[in-house]
Amino acid sequence: MAVIRPARLSDAAALAALAERTFRETFAADNSEENVNLHCAGKFSAEIQRGEISDPQMSTLLAEVAGELVGFAQLRWAHGAACVKGDRPAELNRIYVANAWHGRGIANELMRAVYAAAARAGCECIWLGVWERNPRAIAFYRKCGFSVVGDHVFMLGQDQQRDLILAAQVDSLLPGA
Repeated sequence: MAVIRPARLSDAAALAALAERTFRETFAADNSEENVNLHCAGKFSAEIQRGEISDPQMSTLLAEVAGELVGFAQLRWAHGAACVKGDRPAELNRIYVANAWHGRGIANELMRAVYAAAARAGCECIWLGVWERNPRAIAFYRKCGFSVVGDHVFMLGQDQQRDLILAAQVDSLLPGA
């Protein structure tokens, strides 16, 4: 259904807009406007996205349907939390799908592409942080084979929040493995 492809520098503005929109769709109702605004200003500008797209320690994947950008995922290489076991962990830094596309398999397609990218990079495991108050995301990650291995602090603007750290072995995530 979706075309999953690597982001290009020319995608930075559209990616920044989607990243901010999906973040707000997901978290604005449960957080102060001030903290959401601070977070978005510091994470989702086109300039920041250009930097992340060109960073050799990151991989940004886009999901498009009929030319419309509907989701994305970002992996970071050589970055691990202390509670994550395994050589060469990959961090799933972000994975978001626009609300209008929820329930249509886009997140599953992105996750398959994430697994494949991590395997190609020689990573043993993938880890991520997810807000403890995001049950929909936690359920999705568990369905994808992730389990809780720890927690850490996530700063949303000026609000200190608790993220659960989930991890899974890359070979256990690959379809057909």
